[in-house]
Amino acid sequence: MLKYLFIPVLLVVLFGGELTAQEEHHSSPKVIHRHNTLPHFRVAAFISHTFIPGVAEGQRVAIPSYGLDIEYWWSHDLGIGLHNDLELETFIIDAGREEFLEREFPIVSSLDLLYRPWKGLVLQVGPGIEVDRNKSFFLFRFGVEYEIELGHHWDLYPTVFYDAREDAYTTLSIGLGVGKRF
Repeated sequence: MLKYLFIPVLLVVLFGGELTAQEEHHSSPKVIHRHNTLPHFRVAAFISHTFIPGVAEGQRVAIPSYGLDIEYWWSHDLGIGLHNDLELETFIIDAGREEFLEREFPIVSSLDLLYRPWKGLVLQVGPGIEVDRNKSFFLFRFGVEYEIELGHHWDLYPTVFYDAREDAYTTLSIGLGVGKRF
């Protein structure tokens, strides 16, 4: 009689752990964190018009500009971006005290903190520099964009940003870009 009980008890002991493990495995749902499924890097190109103060008081000039943004998002809501744009014309600004300064195709770069408070709305703020062969200016950028998902990690985004240069002029840029996440 003991011989007949030994085999079923041995089978329960040997395979009982796996039966329990299977039962526990099915009872706990698999959790997928959205952050792990989103690509962290984003590269975007845009075209915009930069409104620059003219030489006459109260007058503004619109200069076409191209841009290239490289961003890293460490979460769905927070990221950092290197934003660059090239203004495509030579222009003269009023430097104050009846002085004028020529700007020749200046390049603007800023390192911005990115925050997504709601859906595709992205706020950006950060320091930067405008480089020109005549004179360079430090600046501070404030911006907003709205990313419209197109699928396959592509997006289209309208953007508006304001650059305040140290002891110089300010600009407002309005543009439209396309981005890709990796």
